[in-house]
Amino acid sequence: MPRPTGRHAKVEERPAMSWRAVAAVAIPAAVVLLLSATRYGYFGDELYFLAAGRRPSWGYADQGPVLPLLSRLMDTLAPGSFFVLRLPSVILTVLAIVLCAMLAHEFGGGRWAQALAAVGYATSPFLLLQGTMLTTNAVDTALWVIITWLVVRWVRVREDRLLLAAALVTALDMQVKWLIPFFWIAVVISTLAFGPRELVRRPLLWLGGAIVVVATVPELIWQAHHDWPQLEMGRVIGAEQDILGGRLQFVPMSISLAGFLGALLLMWGLWSLLVWDVLRPYRFLGLTLILLYAAFLITGGRIYYAAGMYAVMIAAGAVGVVSTAERLMPGWRRALIGCTVALALAAAVFVLFSTPWRSAEDIHPPADDAEAAINIGVYGSMGWHELADEVTRAYDALTPQEREHAVIITDTYWQASALDQLGRDRLPPLYSPSRGFGYFGTPPDDASVVLAVGGYEAVLRTQFEHVDPVGKIDTRLGFPGNTQDVVIWKCTGLRKPWAQVWPNWMHL
Repeated sequence: MPRPTGRHAKVEERPAMSWRAVAAVAIPAAVVLLLSATRYGYFGDELYFLAAGRRPSWGYADQGPVLPLLSRLMDTLAPGSFFVLRLPSVILTVLAIVLCAMLAHEFGGGRWAQALAAVGYATSPFLLLQGTMLTTNAVDTALWVIITWLVVRWVRVREDRLLLAAALVTALDMQVKWLIPFFWIAVVISTLAFGPRELVRRPLLWLGGAIVVVATVPELIWQAHHDWPQLEMGRVIGAEQDILGGRLQFVPMSISLAGFLGALLLMWGLWSLLVWDVLRPYRFLGLTLILLYAAFLITGGRIYYAAGMYAVMIAAGAVGVVSTAERLMPGWRRALIGCTVALALAAAVFVLFSTPWRSAEDIHPPADDAEAAINIGVYGSMGWHELADEVTRAYDALTPQEREHAVIITDTYWQASALDQLGRDRLPPLYSPSRGFGYFGTPPDDASVVLAVGGYEAVLRTQFEHVDPVGKIDTRLGFPGNTQDVVIWKCTGLRKPWAQVWPNWMHL
């Protein structure tokens, strides 16, 4: 595969882009996403984004401003519609499927390689079904796919405007999550090791980097002013990862996210990029993934942090599988094709099984916290209306004088966000020391009555003289500690000013 050496060098011919093959995968995937996006109700994080969007800021404790602003926009267009709220994730996920096929095209793959790449991405339960909800990871993953496609395209055509475009997408992604710098650091190291070294010398790349820095300055100022909660979030996430298997299982669990077919293509793609001469110009991408795994493993990152690189790996793997099949003897070729088709069918069936197709009445409550955590997308979308109704009942039971001086403090940011979305017109001011909600405001000292939703009685008694249970939420379906086995406490007799206590109560 010859490489162009100048900006206007002739680009080698490629097989045509097979849009019909890609559409045959992307359209059914879009249907699955759209149908899934209509199920159940708001996910806890979606409620949090809506609450944050009603409190616009340059930064937040655990994210950038893009998703809160996007949530506010979608809720303004269609108030109360969680389906409309999720449409950006659906669109971005379908775009990622298409770009995965386009990456296979950039690598020289024809129709079958492009289709296989699209199938590999679309049959990953994680890569596909994260698009059924508006979450930071769904948006971040898709933006990584866009960036990797722009970089791969630049390697082939050497058009520097692609690097500037990649930097602009990076600037946007920095307002979602702070993971993309790991990608660029790994790319710089890997291109210096394997080439093309010209990438790190391109002026437009560094101009784009300056734009990223300038665009991130407001968020950095917010973080500095609030003692860098994003850094503390990294330690919290590391502790959570230890619970899920820790560093020993990090890489296997990360690869498993790609699904049955996707995992095969991912590993085949990594091998092809590292050893296959035809893909030598893109060898740096294989080292990039290895460096990302190492970085996130060492820092205690979550297993899906490198998922934005999976599209380019799956694409390279698809090209490698098809190219290998073409060179094999007929018997071996049929065996490889048969195994690939079987994996694709199994993966597709598993994705369809994993979609939220069951009615709420047919879903069993979580047996324990571990099962709830594994199926957080389902259980975290249940019970919010019941929570709002029970808290409203407890508030309405107060005397008129008590209601006049009452506030609500919730144990979790999900609870506060749910009440903010579903009960803000009938409830007093809301506060929570949990996650980013703790930065939205401190309870006033003149609030003589506090309805505490959840929390430990012993902790509440350190701040109040009188703590009495006045209600309980225990929905059949819901997330433990949020809508299941949650006591509502009526607290009076404030002992210390909130300005002294709140910073100690706040936690990520």
